Order: sequence, then structure tokens, then C-alpha cells
Amino acid sequence: MGRIVVGVGDMAVSDKQDDVIVTYSLGSCIGVAIYDPKARVGGMLHYMLPESKIDPTKAKKNPAMFGDTGIPLLFKTCYSLGAKKQNLIVKVAGGANILDENGIFNIGKRNYMVLKKLFWRNNVRIAAEHVGGKVNRTLRLEISSGKFFLKVAGEGEFEF
Repeated sequence: MGRIVVGVGDMAVSDKQDDVIVTYSLGSCIGVAIYDPKARVGGMLHYMLPESKIDPTKAKKNPAMFGDTGIPLLFKTCYSLGAKKQNLIVKVAGGANILDENGIFNIGKRNYMVLKKLFWRNNVRIAAEHVGGKVNRTLRLEISSGKFFLKVAGEGEFEF
């Protein structure tokens, strides 16, 4: 079984049936996991900031760092492996309010809002989400089964 770890500001897709894609430490960052059960293709994005306009140079070098550039890249890369939009199961986790007690920056909320806007504009439905609060999360996707798992700090892991 191949374990693919998606770091902060990173993305991975796979059509290899023995792969498991996982991302750790989703605080204010957002993890987006998508899976096409017909093509048996899946992918995951761990973006840390909502909009690429704050640093276009970084966004060009690493589009997965930002929601507005990383989300389209995730979908397009899965499509290139045979996934179809109408078959995709989409699950989202993260967007917590961590290290911002007074809500001055609201990075988690802003990260979630850019995702909701993009999905609404592109008619993408979220099958499950676990966002907000003040907890860290780990998101995992098994390519062979198409099962998603979520581990929430203090609550353990469950199928998501």
C-alpha cells in the first residue's frame, strides 16, 4: 500500500488502487478530498490561504497553497486521470479558528468562504464536511475502496 502524504500547500492525485492519500494538521487550512468511484481516481488538496492575489508570485510557483488556484488544479488533475465531475464525491475538512482567539484574521472562515464560492459557481456539491471549531484534523482517502476517514483531535478517527 502506497501512502502519499499531502503537506501544507500541497496536492496529490492517484489512480493506483493501493494508494492512500492523507493530510495531517488541518487547522485553519482546508483539506479537500475528491473521489470518482467509476474511474477510481481520487485526490486531495491542503491549502493554507484563500486567495492568490495576496502573493501572485508564490501562487504561480505553488498554486496548491491558495484555495482559488489549488481547488481548480485539484479537479483538473483528477479529470486528466479520467474522473468526471458528475461522479465526484467531495469531502471537506478544516477551517478551524486556531491561534486567532479574537478572530482578527479569520483565516479558517475565509478559507472556507472561498471554497463555498468556487463550488457554488461551478455547481459542485459537498457530500460531507467537518469545518470550523478549534480542533486539528487529519483527512485520509483510500483509492481502492473510495472510503474517506477523518481524525479529529480529542474525538478519534471515523469514516467520513
